[in-house]
Amino acid sequence: MNTPVVDVHTHLVPRGWPDLAVECGGEAWPWLRVETEREAMLMVGDREFRAVGSPCWDPPTRIADMDADGIDLQVVSPTPVFFSYERPADQAVKVARIFNDLALECTSHDRLIPFCQVPLQDVDAACAELDRCLAAGHAGVEIANHVGDRDLDDPRIVEFLQHCAAVGAPVLVHPWDMPAGPRLDRWMARWLTGMPAETHLSLLSMILGGVFDQVPASLRLCFAHGGGSFAFWLGRMDNAWHRRGDLVRGGSQHPPSHYIDRFFVDSVVFEHASLRLLVETLGEDQVVTGSDYPYPLGERPAGAVVRTAAFLSEPQRDKLLSVNALRFLGR
Repeated sequence: MNTPVVDVHTHLVPRGWPDLAVECGGEAWPWLRVETEREAMLMVGDREFRAVGSPCWDPPTRIADMDADGIDLQVVSPTPVFFSYERPADQAVKVARIFNDLALECTSHDRLIPFCQVPLQDVDAACAELDRCLAAGHAGVEIANHVGDRDLDDPRIVEFLQHCAAVGAPVLVHPWDMPAGPRLDRWMARWLTGMPAETHLSLLSMILGGVFDQVPASLRLCFAHGGGSFAFWLGRMDNAWHRRGDLVRGGSQHPPSHYIDRFFVDSVVFEHASLRLLVETLGEDQVVTGSDYPYPLGERPAGAVVRTAAFLSEPQRDKLLSVNALRFLGR
């Protein structure tokens, strides 16, 4: 294959940042409890959130792992815990600027492609920060799949997506802030069931909320984690659109299956059968390689399921490993 292999779904955590309570106001902010040269604990207030290591912040470590996995280019996005959508907009603006500037330091290699974060609760500020970041060297933006109770069909969020299309910024949509409760706070159920459901819901909101009928086809969107459970239930959604259109159609002009060429999904589904479902349902032109590196629930080696899927032809494999991602990135 002559084109570069691209991993579109990876994350970073800088190795330290200013005291956010001092810089931004508020309290219970994320901070890093450094354990050793290569190990740290990401804290939120006084709560341990996630153990992290040097792959999160050190370009040479990241590049070595990319070489081991056969990855040429890697999109590097924020870890969603930093989004701060629940905070006052002025605080979220300051946080976004801090972490976006640090992200450029963590991606100081031409094989690393930084995506920024934006204060999406204030769309004017989000557009301004995106423009600032694109000028500084970021290649796109990662957003969460909702802002509080507002899904991606919220009119103001649609304005942000229209701005992304206008400036040519690719958008990675990542689930976050999953529901909690006694039935979900065990076995990592929020991650194992909540994340797929959140992504499915955000895609459904874009379709039934009429977003794809409002934004230009030039908008480049990718939904993480294989698009959640969306592909498996596409037939159910189409059936409901036709049979219960009085309740289901919302603002959409067409059934859900009409819009599957308007977004990408990544390949972090771990099984050949699941990858086959994505390719057969959404199309070989809409799936890109992703890994969720460097987190434990990600895929290592990155792209392994795509590389070993016997049902893919070599031209199809090239699309999933490279060509589709380059289209998503606008390269």
